[in-house]
Amino acid sequence: MFSIFKANPVKKLNKQLDLKLEQAMHAQRNGDIKAYAQLSLEADLIEKQIQHLQISR
Repeated sequence: MFSIFKANPVKKLNKQLDLKLEQAMHAQRNGDIKAYAQLSLEADLIEKQIQHLQISR
């Protein structure tokens, strides 16, 4: 009944994904390959969480 008041977890994860991808881009541009690899891995994990949530709906 009050589902309109529930937070959308996919929306929150999409914001986190965008932030991680932007951070990875800046790390790559600065030549910090280790940080780029770590941030890319974290972005990939967030993307998998988003896919899992979308499938379970």
